[in-house]
Amino acid sequence: MTSKTETQYRVQQKESYWVVTYSAMAGPCEILLRCKNRSEAEHLASLSFIETRRIEQKLSRYRDDNLVHKINNSRGKPVTVDKEFGDLIDYVENCYQLSDGLFDITSGVLRKAWKFDGEDVKPDQELISSLRKLVGWKHTQWDGATLRLQDGMEIDLGGIGKEYAVDKVADLLFKESGASLMVNFGGDIRAITAEKASLPWVVGIEDPKAANSAIGEIELSNGSIATSGDVRRFCYIDGRRMGHILDPRTGWPIDDAPRSVTVIGNYCLEAGFLATLAMLHGASAETFLTEQNVSYHCIR
Repeated sequence: MTSKTETQYRVQQKESYWVVTYSAMAGPCEILLRCKNRSEAEHLASLSFIETRRIEQKLSRYRDDNLVHKINNSRGKPVTVDKEFGDLIDYVENCYQLSDGLFDITSGVLRKAWKFDGEDVKPDQELISSLRKLVGWKHTQWDGATLRLQDGMEIDLGGIGKEYAVDKVADLLFKESGASLMVNFGGDIRAITAEKASLPWVVGIEDPKAANSAIGEIELSNGSIATSGDVRRFCYIDGRRMGHILDPRTGWPIDDAPRSVTVIGNYCLEAGFLATLAMLHGASAETFLTEQNVSYHCIR
């Protein structure tokens, strides 16, 4: 039995859990709940939908009514941010430092030089070079309350937005219900298992070389999974398949990057950061992940 509300989420009962589905964050969102009844499932579905849309509105670069838009159109003037946004800026600044500049939220402007729609492309090096002048977190000014970008620079939180939403929704629903659950936003996942529940959630590892096919499974009770790769967004340059993750130092896709990297961690935000950073390490992705002492699956 299935119900659909005017807010466009769907609640469906399976044998031992409830499934909530909706579209947000530029993709499919699915939540599995081991809760008592339909009434509780509907309540949690509503909470998750509202929270997801709130975060999407707050962090999307495609809107003109949020802080991201205000910052990106500030023309060199400082912009005051709220605490939640400020905590995220603290986080990405820390990621920038830990990655020696490889993880840089100002590099999103480079997308203007590329299309990752599976077609052949002829890169415009002159355009890439001009855009690279607008890249570099070190050129910003952040004091914990206000952010100032140089004129023409932009921030893009797309690299952490979905993972952040996964963690926030999972924590919200567990605090509200105490029920075992799994939040899956387009393959970025967080599971929380209640103390009395013992059954883990089973997650398939997508095969990047075969659509809608899995090459293995992961049992997840409490933790997160995040995957970065070129399955859906890629291009060809002189016959070479190249993924959508761009090196802020060159403005180009990463040479010798894996087809996909899946990282298992405590939180989706940290797993997503490590998966993306591994892709940015290209040929040395496996070495990097091994040095981080995390569980991972790397497919080439």
